[in-house]
Amino acid sequence: MKPHDEVPEEQPSLQPGNSPEPAAEEAQPAAPKKAYRPWLGRTDRYLIRTFLSTYILSIALILSIAVVFDVNEKISDFLKPEVPLYKIVFHYYLNFIPFYANMFSPLFVFISVIFFTSNMAANTEIVAMLASGMSFRRLLRPYMVSAAVIALATYVLNGFIIPSGNEVRLAFEQEYIKSRSAKYTSNIQIAIDKDVYLYINSYESQSQVAYSLAVDEFKGQKLVSRLTAEEASYSGGDSWHMPSFHIRRFPGLKAIDTVGYDLDTNLRIRPTDFLVNDKDALKMRNDQISRYVERQRERGASNTRIFELELHKRYAAIFSAFILTFIGAVLSAKKMKNGLGINLVIGFALCFGYILLTTLTGQFATVGIMAPWLAAWLPNILFVFISFSLWRKAPQ
Repeated sequence: MKPHDEVPEEQPSLQPGNSPEPAAEEAQPAAPKKAYRPWLGRTDRYLIRTFLSTYILSIALILSIAVVFDVNEKISDFLKPEVPLYKIVFHYYLNFIPFYANMFSPLFVFISVIFFTSNMAANTEIVAMLASGMSFRRLLRPYMVSAAVIALATYVLNGFIIPSGNEVRLAFEQEYIKSRSAKYTSNIQIAIDKDVYLYINSYESQSQVAYSLAVDEFKGQKLVSRLTAEEASYSGGDSWHMPSFHIRRFPGLKAIDTVGYDLDTNLRIRPTDFLVNDKDALKMRNDQISRYVERQRERGASNTRIFELELHKRYAAIFSAFILTFIGAVLSAKKMKNGLGINLVIGFALCFGYILLTTLTGQFATVGIMAPWLAAWLPNILFVFISFSLWRKAPQ
Protein backbone atom coordinates (compact mmCIF):
# COMPACT_ATOMS: atom_id res chain seq x y z
CA MET A 1 0.00 0.00 0.00
CA LYS A 2 1.32 3.33 -0.97
CA PRO A 3 2.01 5.77 1.78
CA HIS A 4 -0.44 8.36 0.53
CA ASP A 5 -3.23 5.97 -0.30
CA GLU A 6 -6.40 6.76 1.66
CA VAL A 7 -8.00 3.99 3.58
CA PRO A 8 -11.76 4.01 3.08
CA GLU A 9 -13.76 4.51 6.23
CA GLU A 10 -15.65 1.51 7.41
CA GLN A 11 -19.40 1.97 7.27
CA PRO A 12 -21.13 0.88 10.41
CA SER A 13 -23.10 -2.24 9.96
CA LEU A 14 -26.79 -1.84 10.55
CA GLN A 15 -27.17 -4.89 12.70
CA PRO A 16 -29.96 -5.18 15.16
CA GLY A 17 -29.01 -3.33 18.31
CA ASN A 18 -26.28 -1.47 16.46
CA SER A 19 -27.98 1.81 15.53
CA PRO A 20 -26.04 4.64 13.95
CA GLU A 21 -25.05 7.73 15.84
CA PRO A 22 -27.88 10.29 15.86
CA ALA A 23 -27.34 12.99 13.29
CA ALA A 24 -27.17 16.60 14.29
CA GLU A 25 -30.65 18.03 14.69
CA GLU A 26 -31.78 19.93 11.70
CA ALA A 27 -32.74 23.62 12.23
CA GLN A 28 -36.45 23.98 12.89
CA PRO A 29 -38.27 26.33 10.53
CA ALA A 30 -39.22 29.64 12.10
CA ALA A 31 -42.82 29.87 13.28
CA PRO A 32 -44.92 31.92 10.90
CA LYS A 33 -45.66 35.43 12.14
CA LYS A 34 -49.15 36.06 13.30
CA ALA A 35 -51.10 38.01 10.73
CA TYR A 36 -51.63 41.64 11.71
CA ARG A 37 -55.24 42.40 12.43
CA PRO A 38 -56.15 46.06 12.87
CA TRP A 39 -58.32 47.01 15.82
CA LEU A 40 -60.93 48.24 13.33
CA GLY A 41 -61.06 46.17 10.18
CA ARG A 42 -62.89 46.64 6.92
CA THR A 43 -66.14 45.26 8.34
CA ASP A 44 -65.88 47.61 11.32
CA ARG A 45 -65.38 50.62 9.07
CA TYR A 46 -68.36 49.54 6.99
CA LEU A 47 -70.57 49.35 10.09
CA ILE A 48 -69.35 52.70 11.44
CA ARG A 49 -69.91 54.38 8.08
CA THR A 50 -73.40 52.88 7.77
CA PHE A 51 -74.35 53.79 11.34
CA LEU A 52 -73.20 57.41 11.20
CA SER A 53 -74.55 58.06 7.71
CA THR A 54 -77.97 56.69 8.70
CA TYR A 55 -77.92 58.78 11.87
CA ILE A 56 -76.95 62.00 10.06
CA LEU A 57 -79.51 61.43 7.31
CA SER A 58 -82.33 60.79 9.79
CA ILE A 59 -81.41 63.87 11.84
CA ALA A 60 -81.27 65.99 8.67
CA LEU A 61 -84.71 64.78 7.60
CA ILE A 62 -86.39 65.51 10.94
CA LEU A 63 -84.70 68.92 11.19
CA SER A 64 -85.88 69.91 7.74
CA ILE A 65 -89.43 69.04 8.77
CA ALA A 66 -89.02 70.90 12.08
CA VAL A 67 -87.76 74.02 10.28
CA VAL A 68 -90.71 73.94 7.87
CA PHE A 69 -93.21 73.68 10.73
CA ASP A 70 -91.43 76.40 12.71
CA VAL A 71 -91.42 78.78 9.74
CA ASN A 72 -95.12 78.08 9.19
CA GLU A 73 -95.84 78.86 12.86
CA LYS A 74 -93.81 82.09 12.97
CA ILE A 75 -94.31 83.38 9.42
CA SER A 76 -96.50 86.27 10.60
CA ASP A 77 -93.70 87.44 12.95
CA PHE A 78 -90.97 86.98 10.32
CA LEU A 79 -92.87 89.11 7.78
CA LYS A 80 -92.87 92.15 10.06
CA PRO A 81 -90.76 94.95 8.55
CA GLU A 82 -88.65 95.37 11.70
CA VAL A 83 -87.45 91.74 11.59
CA PRO A 84 -84.33 91.53 9.38
CA LEU A 85 -83.82 88.44 7.20
CA TYR A 86 -80.19 88.26 8.26
CA LYS A 87 -81.16 87.74 11.90
CA ILE A 88 -83.81 85.18 10.99
CA VAL A 89 -81.23 83.03 9.20
CA PHE A 90 -78.06 83.58 11.22
CA HIS A 91 -79.35 84.50 14.69
CA TYR A 92 -82.34 82.23 14.88
CA TYR A 93 -82.16 79.21 12.54
CA LEU A 94 -78.38 78.84 12.64
CA ASN A 95 -78.77 78.24 16.38
CA PHE A 96 -82.15 76.49 16.10
CA ILE A 97 -80.65 73.59 14.12
CA PRO A 98 -77.92 72.43 16.58
CA PHE A 99 -80.24 72.84 19.57
CA TYR A 100 -82.95 70.59 18.15
CA ALA A 101 -80.45 68.21 16.56
CA ASN A 102 -79.03 67.59 20.02
CA MET A 103 -82.52 67.29 21.50
CA PHE A 104 -83.55 64.63 18.96
CA SER A 105 -80.20 62.83 19.10
CA PRO A 106 -81.13 59.98 21.52
CA LEU A 107 -84.26 59.22 19.51
CA PHE A 108 -82.42 58.94 16.20
CA VAL A 109 -79.43 57.09 17.62
CA PHE A 110 -81.86 54.35 18.57
CA ILE A 111 -83.85 54.46 15.34
CA SER A 112 -80.70 54.45 13.20
CA VAL A 113 -79.29 51.38 14.95
CA ILE A 114 -82.62 49.55 14.73
CA PHE A 115 -83.06 50.38 11.04
CA PHE A 116 -79.69 49.50 9.58
CA THR A 117 -79.03 46.50 11.88
CA SER A 118 -82.45 44.98 11.10
CA ASN A 119 -81.75 45.53 7.42
CA MET A 120 -78.40 43.71 7.69
CA ALA A 121 -80.02 40.89 9.66
CA ALA A 122 -82.72 40.53 6.99
CA ASN A 123 -79.98 40.27 4.33
CA THR A 124 -78.19 37.62 6.48
CA GLU A 125 -75.13 39.88 6.81
CA ILE A 126 -75.16 39.47 10.60
CA VAL A 127 -75.37 35.68 10.17
CA ALA A 128 -72.39 35.73 7.81
CA MET A 129 -70.30 37.76 10.26
CA LEU A 130 -71.08 35.41 13.14
CA ALA A 131 -70.51 32.32 10.95
CA SER A 132 -67.03 33.60 10.04
CA GLY A 133 -66.00 33.26 13.69
CA MET A 134 -66.75 36.81 14.89
CA SER A 135 -68.41 36.85 18.27
CA PHE A 136 -71.38 39.08 18.93
CA ARG A 137 -69.35 40.89 21.57
CA ARG A 138 -66.74 41.66 18.90
CA LEU A 139 -69.49 42.73 16.51
CA LEU A 140 -70.53 45.43 18.98
CA ARG A 141 -67.12 47.15 18.78
CA PRO A 142 -67.92 49.39 15.76
CA TYR A 143 -71.30 50.22 17.32
CA MET A 144 -69.62 51.46 20.49
CA VAL A 145 -67.05 53.43 18.48
CA SER A 146 -69.89 55.14 16.60
CA ALA A 147 -71.68 55.81 19.89
CA ALA A 148 -68.46 57.35 21.25
CA VAL A 149 -68.32 59.72 18.25
CA ILE A 150 -71.94 60.79 18.87
CA ALA A 151 -71.32 61.10 22.64
CA LEU A 152 -68.29 63.33 22.02
CA ALA A 153 -70.32 65.51 19.66
CA THR A 154 -73.09 65.69 22.30
CA TYR A 155 -70.60 66.79 24.97
CA VAL A 156 -69.11 69.52 22.77
CA LEU A 157 -72.53 70.78 21.65
CA ASN A 158 -74.05 70.77 25.15
CA GLY A 159 -71.06 72.25 26.91
CA PHE A 160 -69.74 74.88 24.50
CA ILE A 161 -71.68 75.51 21.29
CA ILE A 162 -75.38 75.31 22.14
CA PRO A 163 -75.37 77.57 25.27
CA SER A 164 -73.93 80.55 23.39
CA GLY A 165 -76.24 79.81 20.46
CA ASN A 166 -79.24 79.64 22.79
CA GLU A 167 -78.39 83.06 24.16
CA VAL A 168 -78.57 84.55 20.65
CA ARG A 169 -81.65 82.54 19.64
CA LEU A 170 -83.64 83.34 22.80
CA ALA A 171 -82.68 87.01 22.56
CA PHE A 172 -84.10 87.02 19.01
CA GLU A 173 -87.32 85.39 20.23
CA GLN A 174 -87.64 87.85 23.09
CA GLU A 175 -87.11 90.86 20.83
CA TYR A 176 -89.12 89.90 17.75
CA ILE A 177 -91.48 87.04 18.63
CA LYS A 178 -92.51 86.83 22.27
CA SER A 179 -90.83 87.58 25.54
CA ARG A 180 -90.06 84.56 27.68
CA SER A 181 -88.12 86.34 30.40
CA ALA A 182 -89.40 86.29 33.95
CA LYS A 183 -91.14 89.58 34.80
CA TYR A 184 -92.41 89.09 38.33
CA THR A 185 -91.56 87.11 41.42
CA SER A 186 -92.60 87.12 45.07
CA ASN A 187 -91.68 85.81 48.52
CA ILE A 188 -87.92 85.99 48.08
CA GLN A 189 -85.73 84.83 50.96
CA ILE A 190 -82.00 84.66 50.32
CA ALA A 191 -78.71 85.05 52.18
CA ILE A 192 -76.62 87.93 50.82
CA ASP A 193 -73.70 87.56 53.24
CA LYS A 194 -72.69 85.56 56.27
CA ASP A 195 -75.51 85.93 58.83
CA VAL A 196 -77.21 88.56 56.61
CA TYR A 197 -80.56 87.67 55.04
CA LEU A 198 -82.73 89.52 52.53
CA TYR A 199 -86.51 89.31 52.32
CA ILE A 200 -88.53 90.77 49.42
CA ASN A 201 -92.28 90.51 49.20
CA SER A 202 -92.39 91.07 45.41
CA TYR A 203 -90.23 92.28 42.53
CA GLU A 204 -91.29 93.78 39.18
CA SER A 205 -88.69 93.42 36.43
CA GLN A 206 -90.13 96.06 34.10
CA SER A 207 -89.80 98.82 36.70
CA GLN A 208 -86.92 97.05 38.50
CA VAL A 209 -88.51 97.80 41.85
CA ALA A 210 -88.63 95.54 44.90
CA TYR A 211 -91.52 96.04 47.33
CA SER A 212 -91.51 95.48 51.13
CA LEU A 213 -87.79 94.82 51.47
CA ALA A 214 -86.08 93.80 54.72
CA VAL A 215 -82.44 93.03 55.51
CA ASP A 216 -81.73 91.22 58.79
CA GLU A 217 -78.24 90.90 60.27
CA PHE A 218 -77.58 88.30 62.94
CA LYS A 219 -74.73 87.56 65.30
CA GLY A 220 -75.15 83.92 66.15
CA GLN A 221 -78.78 83.57 67.19
CA LYS A 222 -79.16 87.25 68.08
CA LEU A 223 -80.68 89.84 65.73
CA VAL A 224 -78.26 92.79 65.51
CA SER A 225 -80.02 95.12 63.05
CA ARG A 226 -82.96 95.25 60.69
CA LEU A 227 -83.25 97.48 57.60
CA THR A 228 -86.71 97.88 56.05
CA ALA A 229 -87.99 99.84 53.07
CA GLU A 230 -91.31 100.01 51.30
CA GLU A 231 -89.56 100.23 47.92
CA ALA A 232 -86.05 99.65 46.59
CA SER A 233 -85.12 100.23 42.95
CA TYR A 234 -82.24 98.41 41.30
CA SER A 235 -79.45 100.78 40.17
CA GLY A 236 -77.07 98.33 38.47
CA GLY A 237 -74.31 96.08 39.71
CA ASP A 238 -75.14 95.31 43.33
CA SER A 239 -76.47 98.80 44.10
CA TRP A 240 -80.02 99.58 45.21
CA HIS A 241 -81.73 102.91 45.92
CA MET A 242 -84.32 103.30 48.68
CA PRO A 243 -86.46 106.48 48.63
CA SER A 244 -87.14 105.98 52.36
CA PHE A 245 -85.78 103.54 54.90
CA HIS A 246 -85.94 102.52 58.53
CA ILE A 247 -83.02 100.94 60.42
CA ARG A 248 -83.49 99.45 63.88
CA ARG A 249 -80.38 98.37 65.80
CA PHE A 250 -80.24 96.24 68.95
CA PRO A 251 -76.97 97.01 70.80
CA GLY A 252 -78.30 95.60 74.06
CA LEU A 253 -81.69 95.43 75.66
CA LYS A 254 -82.84 98.62 73.98
CA ALA A 255 -83.48 99.44 70.31
CA ILE A 256 -82.16 102.42 68.34
CA ASP A 257 -84.22 103.59 65.37
CA THR A 258 -82.90 105.53 62.37
CA VAL A 259 -85.24 106.89 59.69
CA GLY A 260 -84.00 108.50 56.50
CA TYR A 261 -84.48 109.17 52.80
CA ASP A 262 -82.63 108.46 49.54
CA LEU A 263 -80.33 105.69 50.68
CA ASP A 264 -77.97 104.14 48.12
CA THR A 265 -76.57 100.86 49.40
CA ASN A 266 -74.77 97.75 48.18
CA LEU A 267 -76.88 94.67 48.95
CA ARG A 268 -74.54 92.20 47.17
CA ILE A 269 -77.39 90.84 45.11
CA ARG A 270 -78.83 91.33 41.62
CA PRO A 271 -82.26 90.57 40.18
CA THR A 272 -80.77 87.70 38.16
CA ASP A 273 -80.02 85.94 41.45
CA PHE A 274 -83.70 85.48 42.25
CA LEU A 275 -85.56 86.31 39.02
CA VAL A 276 -85.09 82.94 37.34
CA ASN A 277 -86.52 81.76 34.03
CA ASP A 278 -86.55 78.10 32.99
CA LYS A 279 -84.68 79.14 29.82
CA ASP A 280 -81.78 80.74 31.68
CA ALA A 281 -80.07 77.40 32.26
CA LEU A 282 -79.97 76.80 28.50
CA LYS A 283 -77.73 79.84 28.06
CA MET A 284 -75.02 78.66 30.46
CA ARG A 285 -72.03 76.42 29.90
CA ASN A 286 -71.49 73.50 32.26
CA ASP A 287 -68.93 75.37 34.36
CA GLN A 288 -71.20 78.41 34.59
CA ILE A 289 -74.09 76.29 35.83
CA SER A 290 -71.86 74.68 38.45
CA ARG A 291 -70.67 78.07 39.73
CA TYR A 292 -74.21 79.46 39.76
CA VAL A 293 -75.58 76.50 41.72
CA GLU A 294 -72.73 76.71 44.23
CA ARG A 295 -73.27 80.44 44.71
CA GLN A 296 -77.00 80.06 45.19
CA ARG A 297 -76.54 77.23 47.68
CA GLU A 298 -74.23 79.42 49.74
CA ARG A 299 -77.00 82.01 49.82
CA GLY A 300 -79.59 79.46 50.85
CA ALA A 301 -81.63 79.93 47.67
CA SER A 302 -84.01 77.17 46.60
CA ASN A 303 -84.29 78.08 42.91
CA THR A 304 -81.45 75.88 41.67
CA ARG A 305 -83.42 72.75 40.72
CA ILE A 306 -83.80 73.79 37.07
CA PHE A 307 -80.08 74.43 36.73
CA GLU A 308 -79.06 71.22 38.49
CA LEU A 309 -81.45 69.23 36.31
CA GLU A 310 -80.06 70.79 33.13
CA LEU A 311 -76.48 70.03 34.15
CA HIS A 312 -77.20 66.38 34.98
CA LYS A 313 -79.25 65.93 31.80
CA ARG A 314 -76.28 67.06 29.73
CA TYR A 315 -74.02 64.41 31.25
CA ALA A 316 -76.74 61.74 31.12
CA ALA A 317 -77.21 62.42 27.40
CA ILE A 318 -73.59 61.39 26.80
CA PHE A 319 -74.12 57.94 28.30
CA SER A 320 -77.53 57.52 26.69
CA ALA A 321 -75.81 57.25 23.31
CA PHE A 322 -74.01 54.07 24.47
CA ILE A 323 -77.04 52.57 26.21
CA LEU A 324 -79.48 53.12 23.34
CA THR A 325 -76.93 51.93 20.78
CA PHE A 326 -76.38 48.73 22.74
CA ILE A 327 -80.11 48.05 23.13
CA GLY A 328 -80.78 48.76 19.45
CA ALA A 329 -78.01 46.43 18.28
CA VAL A 330 -79.02 43.59 20.58
CA LEU A 331 -82.70 43.96 19.77
CA SER A 332 -82.38 43.98 15.99
CA ALA A 333 -79.47 41.59 15.35
CA LYS A 334 -81.72 38.54 14.99
CA LYS A 335 -83.34 37.82 11.64
CA MET A 336 -87.10 38.09 12.08
CA LYS A 337 -89.68 36.36 9.93
CA ASN A 338 -91.73 39.52 9.69
CA GLY A 339 -88.78 41.62 8.45
CA LEU A 340 -88.08 45.12 9.76
CA GLY A 341 -91.61 45.80 10.99
CA ILE A 342 -91.55 44.14 14.40
CA ASN A 343 -88.09 45.53 15.26
CA LEU A 344 -89.11 49.05 14.30
CA VAL A 345 -92.31 48.81 16.35
CA ILE A 346 -90.43 47.59 19.43
CA GLY A 347 -87.72 50.19 18.84
CA PHE A 348 -90.18 53.07 18.56
CA ALA A 349 -92.04 51.86 21.67
CA LEU A 350 -88.84 51.72 23.73
CA CYS A 351 -87.61 55.04 22.38
CA PHE A 352 -90.82 56.93 23.09
CA GLY A 353 -90.92 55.26 26.51
CA TYR A 354 -87.45 56.67 27.15
CA ILE A 355 -88.52 60.16 26.07
CA LEU A 356 -91.72 59.99 28.14
CA LEU A 357 -89.82 58.83 31.21
CA THR A 358 -87.25 61.62 30.75
CA THR A 359 -90.04 64.21 30.51
CA LEU A 360 -91.89 62.92 33.57
CA THR A 361 -88.83 62.74 35.78
CA GLY A 362 -87.85 66.24 34.66
CA GLN A 363 -91.23 67.56 35.75
CA PHE A 364 -90.92 65.75 39.08
CA ALA A 365 -87.54 67.38 39.67
CA THR A 366 -88.82 70.83 38.73
CA VAL A 367 -91.62 70.75 41.31
CA GLY A 368 -89.33 69.23 43.96
CA ILE A 369 -90.75 65.69 44.11
CA MET A 370 -87.49 64.11 42.90
CA ALA A 371 -83.83 65.04 43.21
CA PRO A 372 -82.47 66.58 39.97
CA TRP A 373 -79.63 64.05 39.63
CA LEU A 374 -82.03 61.13 40.03
CA ALA A 375 -84.50 62.60 37.54
CA ALA A 376 -81.75 62.96 34.92
CA TRP A 377 -80.16 59.54 35.45
CA LEU A 378 -83.21 57.36 36.21
CA PRO A 379 -84.10 56.69 32.52
CA ASN A 380 -80.53 55.56 31.84
CA ILE A 381 -80.52 53.34 34.92
CA LEU A 382 -83.77 51.62 33.93
CA PHE A 383 -82.62 51.11 30.36
CA VAL A 384 -79.37 49.56 31.57
CA PHE A 385 -81.46 46.82 33.20
CA ILE A 386 -83.45 46.45 29.97
CA SER A 387 -80.19 46.04 28.04
CA PHE A 388 -79.07 43.26 30.42
CA SER A 389 -82.33 41.38 29.89
CA LEU A 390 -82.06 41.71 26.10
CA TRP A 391 -78.41 40.60 26.13
CA ARG A 392 -79.48 37.09 27.13
CA LYS A 393 -81.48 36.77 23.92
CA ALA A 394 -78.75 38.15 21.67
CA PRO A 395 -77.28 35.81 19.03
CA GLN A 396 -73.98 34.60 20.46
